[in-house]
Amino acid sequence: MARTVPAFVAAYTAAMNQPLNIGVIGLGVMGRRMLERLDAHPRLDATRVWDGDPSALQAVVRQHPRLQPAASAAALIASPGLHGLYIATPPAAHLSLSEAAFDAGLAVLCEKPLTVDFDAAQRTLARIEREGQRAAVNFSLASSPGLAVLQQAFGAGGDARCGTLQSVEIELGFSAWPRAWQVAAGAWLSQRVEGGFAREVLSHFVFVLQRVLGPATVQRCRVDYPGAGVGAETALSAQMQAGGVTVRIDARVDAALATPDHNRMRWCGSLGDIELGEWFGLKQRRPDEGWAAIGDAAAHRAAGQAAQLEQWVQLIEGRPHGLPGYAEALAVQRTIEALLAGR
Repeated sequence: MARTVPAFVAAYTAAMNQPLNIGVIGLGVMGRRMLERLDAHPRLDATRVWDGDPSALQAVVRQHPRLQPAASAAALIASPGLHGLYIATPPAAHLSLSEAAFDAGLAVLCEKPLTVDFDAAQRTLARIEREGQRAAVNFSLASSPGLAVLQQAFGAGGDARCGTLQSVEIELGFSAWPRAWQVAAGAWLSQRVEGGFAREVLSHFVFVLQRVLGPATVQRCRVDYPGAGVGAETALSAQMQAGGVTVRIDARVDAALATPDHNRMRWCGSLGDIELGEWFGLKQRRPDEGWAAIGDAAAHRAAGQAAQLEQWVQLIEGRPHGLPGYAEALAVQRTIEALLAGR
């Protein structure tokens, strides 16, 4: 005998399978990469796009003919049928675009850094809290297997597989800044007002640090800037404390580096170390043993990106998710700005 599916179950199932239409503002490298990822997702569907550079907008529409170009950012946000907005502009526009999206009832996924205007950010945070607005920031490691392993090993309630955490080391190196693939992003990325590698790259690892251990406090920091007074930092060395643990940072731009872009975050425990390297690579070392990979970096990347998109769906639908909210992203930015101020 055939079983009848209750009407409310059928309606819920249908709703869970409906496409979620996404507008994309900002069609630089990050915006274009996100469009490629959305093309492969079964529910998240990029439908409208806009960029302040008409040639960038035209190029994307030629590559993705089904996308509808908007006449302006405001026109895109007001488009009927949208469920979410992805913001991939330079930081100065992040909060105003977010506020406009909230006015339109959209869920927002925004690129980092969220902002360097803390007063404006506090007003936006208050609105999010007051109105229950849906908003998250794109820290790529938030959904990664590497973060999950670190939380399990060193976070509250973890299994202490590596014993007591003794220190954390963060190392970044760039042969040039901006990196070659970022050059077209605009001058802001190379300037100290909003750009620089600390905001763009170091922030990802400070996010991981603070997600696992809680707020970090800068104890001492040295930052090198070029002499012109406009350019972003060229080197940063610092010591912080997070969760009672010493955190050391060594980051620099150096044309003599063997690799154009290098990153490593090592967590040193009394019974072993875990290292997150080149974004999604993961390995572990036991006492008196060498380093051994934990899984495959490419598989970790794919799993992390897939998990992020699924959590984006949950954000849009108002369900619990693991994406960093604006408050968490702002806490990361406060730590970054303290480092850049040399305090």
